[in-house]
Amino acid sequence: MNNVGLTVRKLREKRGFSQEFVAGKLGINQSSYGKLERDMSHITLDRLYKISDLLEEDITTLLDIGKKNVINNHTNQGNGYVETINNDYKAMVEDLKSAYEKMLGLKDEQINLLKNLLEKKEKIG
Repeated sequence: MNNVGLTVRKLREKRGFSQEFVAGKLGINQSSYGKLERDMSHITLDRLYKISDLLEEDITTLLDIGKKNVINNHTNQGNGYVETINNDYKAMVEDLKSAYEKMLGLKDEQINLLKNLLEKKEKIG
């Protein structure tokens, strides 16, 4: 999961988006967003999902899960990727997805509660 910011930057550039554009969509300033891309700031799960939606990429792509950089033993050059199945990462992603879905459910419950409170307030006064 190292270099999430670098992966995000490469995908953002591939889409032709500026840092300012993505930062605006995330509701943060460009400076804060730049720190995310330079891995100088932690990316929350919620923000990571927003970035993956904006870049139209699966969150596992942002986390670079399922790929491992390999070095050619004969040339000592990093020249490719080997697809791997890493059950630990897959389980972690599933846990993150479950937590995110639970957070969305709680958000919906809070919205319904606020709607009910507003309706009661309108009836009273």
